[in-house]
Amino acid sequence: MADLVRLVEHVARALVDNPDAVSATSALSGQTLEIKLTVAPRDVGKIIGRQGRTITAIRSLLSAAASAPARRIWLEVRE
Repeated sequence: MADLVRLVEHVARALVDNPDAVSATSALSGQTLEIKLTVAPRDVGKIIGRQGRTITAIRSLLSAAASAPARRIWLEVRE
């Protein structure tokens, strides 16, 4: 679980202009792992990408990296 949070933070820091403002937290709710990614307000668009392609790629990477196939991962981006 902590590895997935660090993965999200690492990828997000590589994409944004203000990497010091990036943080991620996680919570387990049943079979769902909820990861909340916080970035600077000006960097939200860089995380989402054009037509949501970047955030979709990050979510696909998370699904591939998850160790339990039955576990669901939810990624939310916050300012």
